[in-house]
Amino acid sequence: MSDINVLVVEDEEAIREMLSLVLEQADFAVYTAGDVQQALTRMDEQEPDLILLDWMLPGVSGVEWARRLKKDEKYGDIPLILVTARGEEEDKIRGLDVGADDYVTKPFSPRELIARIRAVLRRSNRQAKLDGRIEIGGILLETDEHRVSIDEESVNLSPTEYRLMEFFLTHPSKVYSRAQLLDQVWGRSAYIEERTVDVHIRRLRKILSEHNREDMIQTVRGFGYRFSTRPD
Repeated sequence: MSDINVLVVEDEEAIREMLSLVLEQADFAVYTAGDVQQALTRMDEQEPDLILLDWMLPGVSGVEWARRLKKDEKYGDIPLILVTARGEEEDKIRGLDVGADDYVTKPFSPRELIARIRAVLRRSNRQAKLDGRIEIGGILLETDEHRVSIDEESVNLSPTEYRLMEFFLTHPSKVYSRAQLLDQVWGRSAYIEERTVDVHIRRLRKILSEHNREDMIQTVRGFGYRFSTRPD
C-alpha cells in the first residue's frame, strides 16, 4: 500500500465506497468521512496528503470548507480536489477561486480521477513522497524501504525518529509547535507530554550533527521547531 493518504469526504455511502475502491486499486491509502466534522476528526488523527471533497455536503458545504481550509495555517497546503455534478463554467471558476487545486465533474472515469490526483500530487510538495524518495540538503529518505541516508551513508533511526524525519522533510520551512508535532508524528490518540518532542528532537539533532547538519532543525523560541536548509 502507498504511503500517500487520501481523505475522501462524501456524504453518499455508495459513492464513498466506490471512490475508496478506485483509490485503493490505484495503491493509495484511503480513509473517509461523511461530512466536514467527521473530516476534521479524521485529519486530527492523521494528516492527509490529498483531500477528495464533494461539493454538496450536509451542514457546511464542500466549497465553503475548501475556502476555510485554504486559509488554515495547519492544513492550508494540503492539495484538494473538488468532486461535483455541477459542471457549469461559473461553478468551476468558483471552485478554483476558493483554492481547490482541481475540479472533477461527475460522472468521471476512474482513470481520469487517478490521473488528476497524481497530477495534483506532483505539483505539490507531496511529489517526492509519491515517488517514494524525499531528498533535502543531502538527506535522502526512501519511503518504500523506510531507509534514511545522508551523503549516501546509511543512518540508523528509531521508528519515531524516522516518522519525525519524514514529517520534517515533507513539511520544510514551516514552523510547528510541540503540540502539532505530537499530533502529526505520534497521533492525537497518543497521551504523551510535549517535552517528549524535545527529547526526540535532541536525538535527531545528535544524529544529524555527525554529518554537520544539526542546524537544519531550528528552534523557534516561544513556539516550536522548523526544518530548513537555510541558516537560522
